Amino acid sequence: MAKGSINIGDEVAITAKVRRRVTEDRVSVSIPSYGQPHSIVDRISKVKQGQEIELRGDVTRVDEGKVTINLGVPVTVNADTVRLVTPYKPPTRKRPLVDKPT
Repeated sequence: MAKGSINIGDEVAITAKVRRRVTEDRVSVSIPSYGQPHSIVDRISKVKQGQEIELRGDVTRVDEGKVTINLGVPVTVNADTVRLVTPYKPPTRKRPLVDKPT
């Protein structure tokens, strides 16, 4: 697997390379080990062709050596190309689900 243990709900990052600018606010990127073209909205920074950009998303599925990340659309890549940013922490309850008996 990737560095550390990747689980469902973790926030991960993947480094993609900018292929070209499609429109003024949209950029086509090449994601490692993902065989399909992918484009992202880029209104703030003005990246150029060949620059690297970091994409972040939540893990929705983990298979043998593969990880599916939600980047607006599900993207399945090899687990060794992603980097763990924030592990998932389930919410904690302040009160129990069941009331105390009276």
